[in-house]
Amino acid sequence: MPEQPAVTVLGAGQMGLVSVTMLLAGGRDAAGRAKPTPAVRMWGHTSAEMGPIAQTRRSDRLEGYRLDERVRVCLDDKEALAGADLIVCAIPVQFIRASWERLRVYVPATAAVVSVAKGIENDTLMRPTQVIADVLRDDPDAPARPIGVLSGPTIAAELARCLPATMIAASDHPGFAAKLQRWFSTSWLRVYTNEDVLGVELAGATKNIIAIAAGIIDGLNAGYNAKSALLARGLAEIARLGAAMGASPDTFFGIAGVGDLATTCFSPEGRNRSLGESLGKGEKLNAYLKRTKSVVEGVATTKSVMDLAGRYRVDMPITATVHAVLFEGLDPIEGIGRLMSRELKSEQVG
Repeated sequence: MPEQPAVTVLGAGQMGLVSVTMLLAGGRDAAGRAKPTPAVRMWGHTSAEMGPIAQTRRSDRLEGYRLDERVRVCLDDKEALAGADLIVCAIPVQFIRASWERLRVYVPATAAVVSVAKGIENDTLMRPTQVIADVLRDDPDAPARPIGVLSGPTIAAELARCLPATMIAASDHPGFAAKLQRWFSTSWLRVYTNEDVLGVELAGATKNIIAIAAGIIDGLNAGYNAKSALLARGLAEIARLGAAMGASPDTFFGIAGVGDLATTCFSPEGRNRSLGESLGKGEKLNAYLKRTKSVVEGVATTKSVMDLAGRYRVDMPITATVHAVLFEGLDPIEGIGRLMSRELKSEQVG
C-alpha cells in the first residue's frame, strides 16, 4: 500500500464527512514526518443525496460543515472505487451489507478497509468489519486484505470544528493499525493503536444502548446521581459481555470503552442520548425516528445485543430495560423502578 493512498469514503453522513476532514488535515507523526495528504473521493447511496453535496459542498447532516474542495464527490459506483487503496466505511451498520454487495464488483483486490460505523448487524450478530469481510469473501489463496476499525469518543460536530479528540485504530492485520494512526492523526486528533478489534467494535456498539438509557434519565429529570450510576453499571455489563465473547477487559476501560461511553451519554449532540431524552419526556419511538435526519444506531443494536446476551448467557439488565422501553411498551419510569428494585448484591465490575 502506498504511503500516500487514494481513499474512498463510503457514506455521506456525519462520520463520513468528518472522516474526510481527518484525512485531509495536516499533522506530523512522533518522528516529525509530515502526514501524507491523500486523494479523497466520497460516495453516497443515491444521486439525490450526493448531487447537492457536489454542488454546494454542504450537507444538512452537519450544520456549518463545508466539504473540502479537494474531495471528488462521485455519483457513479465504479468511478468512486477505481484505484482505491483505502476504503473508509461510514455507512450505518444495518445498511453495510446491502451497500457492499452492490459495490463489491468494483472493490480493488488490493484495497484495505477501515470501518467507522458503530453497531451490530441484526440476525447475523456480526460486527461491521465482519460484515464487510463476509461480503467480500476474498480468495483464500490471495494475500489477506487489511481490515480495521476506527472508534472512540468522537462527536462529529466537534470533529468538524477541529476540537481536541482521541480515537483508537484497531486491526488484526500486522502494521495496519499503525498506518491508520498515521493517516488519521492530526494536530487536534490523537490516534492510539490497539489489537483488540472485537473489544473496540463491541464497545462502540453497546455504548449507544447505555446512551439511550442516559437520555431517558435526562428526560425524566432523574438527576446526575442516577446518570453516573447508570454509566458505571452500564460499563460493567458491557465489559461482562466483552469478556464472555473473548475481548480484552482493558479495552472497555480505555478510550474506546469508558471514554466513548461518557461522551455519548453526556453530550447534548449525541443522537442516542437525544432519542432517550425524548422517550423520557413521553415521545414515542416511531415519532422520534420519523422526524430525525440521522440514523440512531442504538435502536437496532439493542436487538442484536439482547441476542448476544442470550447466546453468551450474560446478565445485562440495563440493556434489557432499554429493549423493553423501545420494543415492548414499557414506561420509562417503570423501567427505572425495575432497575432500582433488583436484588441487592455486592458490586461486581466486569
